Amino acid sequence: MTADIWLPIASQEIEGLPEGPRYLLWDGEEEFPGDPGDCAFYVVPYMKPPGVGVRPLPGMSAVQVVQTLTAGIDHVQPGLKYLRPGVRLCNARGVHEASTAELALTLVLASLRGLPDFVRAQDRGEWVAGFRPALADRTVLIVGYGSIGAAVEDRLTPFELARVARVARSGRTTARGPVHPLTDLPSLLPDADVVILCTPLTQETRGLVNAGFLGRMKDGALLVNVARGPVVDTKALLAELESGRITAALDVTDPEPLPPGHPLWHAPGVLISPHVGGPTSAFLPRAKRLLVDQVDRFVNHEPLRNVILTTGEDAARTPGENGA
Repeated sequence: MTADIWLPIASQEIEGLPEGPRYLLWDGEEEFPGDPGDCAFYVVPYMKPPGVGVRPLPGMSAVQVVQTLTAGIDHVQPGLKYLRPGVRLCNARGVHEASTAELALTLVLASLRGLPDFVRAQDRGEWVAGFRPALADRTVLIVGYGSIGAAVEDRLTPFELARVARVARSGRTTARGPVHPLTDLPSLLPDADVVILCTPLTQETRGLVNAGFLGRMKDGALLVNVARGPVVDTKALLAELESGRITAALDVTDPEPLPPGHPLWHAPGVLISPHVGGPTSAFLPRAKRLLVDQVDRFVNHEPLRNVILTTGEDAARTPGENGA
């Protein structure tokens, strides 16, 4: 096999890649490393500005696989129209679960226990004591119960919660209990002390957290978003935050990056991290293992993992996790 494979990581840094293909390094630079028309397997650069990853797609007339290093695929979907039928789009399921779930738990605990207030008080040299909410005895609602949602629940298990409720696009039964369909959200929201968003960004979930959703949340509840910014209606969220009725911890925002002077920066009761759910020390070893496995499967004509959709087919399998 002599087809080109475009990687955003130098091939010599990925132990175990099969021999045969020509590996070309491209991590979003202005110049392409070769003719896009010769690329058979394209790994989309990670954490690049909008539009960078789709730029070579119009010229990739022979590509067979587009592999993201993110759980979400919304950033490459605009470029799929340029591809011939039969191209498989794969996501990075298995790469981001640990990091994103860690951050979700961090945001929950930091918000409930008031860590931002402690940091500000430390900057002022003030000792500010007092009672704070605990995670123990709370009800947590996980919206988006794919592999990341399940990883979040793994990390919540030791915290003596009163209840965990799970929601996904469609209902099902798991060993831990039922997963409710999205249509059950109105009845589940009023009981949740903490709502954690892990859902992918789709037509169904864009603007899911609107004024009606937020209005059903109980007084004092915490909203945590480690999914995608547009899952939440920013204007509706700001109205609730400014009223002081709920609080929020956001790893993703709409718009993103959040521009200077945006009212979210200074809204009461909000903790913001700059979309860092995925990029940790856990990313690179997991990403490399995924690429070795996928390229090996491709070279040996074996079924690929994490196939989300195939271009030209009407049915698309939507990932059950966020877009880390």
